[in-house]
Formats: sequence, C-alpha cells, structure tokens
Amino acid sequence: MVDEGITNIKFKPAYNPYTEPSMEIFCYHPQLKKMIEIGNSGVFRPEMLKPMGAPDGYSVIAWGLGLERPTMINYGISNIRSLFGPDVNVRETRVNPICAFQ
Repeated sequence: MVDEGITNIKFKPAYNPYTEPSMEIFCYHPQLKKMIEIGNSGVFRPEMLKPMGAPDGYSVIAWGLGLERPTMINYGISNIRSLFGPDVNVRETRVNPICAFQ
C-alpha cells in the first residue's frame, strides 16, 4: 500500500479582511521541497454578516482549500491566471480532458 497523504501540516495565524481571527494552512510539497499554502479559514466579522441579515451574536466560520496550487503543480501550470480571471479560455474548459462536463 502506498501512503500519499499529507503528513507535514502547519497552521499559521493570518490577516484576512473579512474574518477575524484568521488562519492559513500549509503543507510540505516534496517535489517543490517547500511548504505551500493549501487553505484558509476564519470567523466572519460581524459587519460582514449584518448585510446578509444574520442576527446579532451569531458566529459564522469560513474555510476553504486552495486546490488551485496543487492543480498548478500537477499539470505544470506556471501562472494562476490560466485557471482564474480574464485569461481563462472558457472554450478550452469544455474540451479539456481534466474538466468533466456531461
């Protein structure tokens, strides 16, 4: 059995404008031989919840994995704008074998 799980994880306090406290999650990437950020999390600030109609006193957590970095490494993509933003060729996403459209 081959173990390919993430074994070296570090957590770091961070600044995010919409959450407080906030935390970044890093893991060691053996091919790059360095730590890379794979996630972010925090508790939404009350002033962010008010416009959404959340009652006073409620806490809402925010978290997510940054899967774009491992994807870039896996497919040899050097610029994140190839995945997000105005440089994305939408037509390419329909025919690329790594995209699943039914």
